[in-house]
Amino acid sequence: MAKIKITQVRSAIGSDKTQKATLIALGIKKLNRAVEHEVTPQILGMVNKLKHLLSVEEV
Repeated sequence: MAKIKITQVRSAIGSDKTQKATLIALGIKKLNRAVEHEVTPQILGMVNKLKHLLSVEEV
């Protein structure tokens, strides 16, 4: 399967609890840190929910 690299580029300060929990579920703990995930509908849904905070690129 394809992989995507997800990087947090904006702060989560001011976001609601569910968005912060989604960041933690993706494994993103700090600003400008990147994680890699397999492309699944669940991961894409989480990324879509946080598209204003994240940068996504294909690996």
